[in-house]
Amino acid sequence: EQLVESGGGSVQAGGSLRLSCEASEFSASFYSFGWFRQAPGKDREGVACIKNSDGSTYYLDIAEGRFNISRDNAKNTVYLQMSNLIPEDTAVYHCAAGPLPAKALCHLGPSGLIDYWGKGTQVTVSS
Repeated sequence: EQLVESGGGSVQAGGSLRLSCEASEFSASFYSFGWFRQAPGKDREGVACIKNSDGSTYYLDIAEGRFNISRDNAKNTVYLQMSNLIPEDTAVYHCAAGPLPAKALCHLGPSGLIDYWGKGTQVTVSS
């Protein structure tokens, strides 16, 4: 598996979680990485993306001010720190990698142009 997510779980509203995505079997330096989520009955949507080469980031409105994406190149790992979680954040969170700038990956990723997808990790936020 090229991308493996971890760190999901169940929290109460207002809580925090940190998701991790470990990349292997490909050269991560040429890619942007993104976190996407899909709630039951809804389309997959971008959350936050980061360009691995320079660390530039992009956040969708749903994540702005609450989530932080970062990477550790030595560990080939991308993180999503989520704070002030709300029930609407409940979804399966997927990590993905694509040969695009971070903003483009976040907006275009769900419709294609992704080279690698992880299987996802469940995040459940209770009120």
